[in-house]
Amino acid sequence: MTQTLTQPAAHPRLDYTKASPEGLQAMLRMEHAVRTSGLDPKMLELMKVRASQLNGCAYCIDMHTKDARAAGETEQRLYALNAWRETPFYSDRERAALAWTEALTNIQDGHAPDDVYEEVARHFNETEIMNLTLAITTINAWNRISIGFRVVPGTYQVAARQ
Repeated sequence: MTQTLTQPAAHPRLDYTKASPEGLQAMLRMEHAVRTSGLDPKMLELMKVRASQLNGCAYCIDMHTKDARAAGETEQRLYALNAWRETPFYSDRERAALAWTEALTNIQDGHAPDDVYEEVARHFNETEIMNLTLAITTINAWNRISIGFRVVPGTYQVAARQ
């Protein structure tokens, strides 16, 4: 597959919030379920940033690094997220969640390997694994919406979402 260079998005292709209000509400309900699941908000933001990095979603990377910082995440951990396996900055639980995030985001690379599932199952119970999976599913859907409709990065403000 050949990639072409594109110009940064200057404006979105459409306003997805108006194009399908019912669809947007369904996405927001999923997001609410994830946020109120009891999983650590900082870990969830790291997962969202990592999936967004893998998918190349500039808007979502911008949004979730801002949200992570607002939740108290450190610059060091955000900067090193692309190389999380190479650093000592993440707990074993976070590493399991990040590996699960990568496995499900890159599902075309071999589905969800048993060893990755076994590691996530060592650190999370079944309800938590399901909630992690919902978080990964949701951020991947948001990535596709933002990329597909060229939502402009840099416009998100943390206070607008809180």
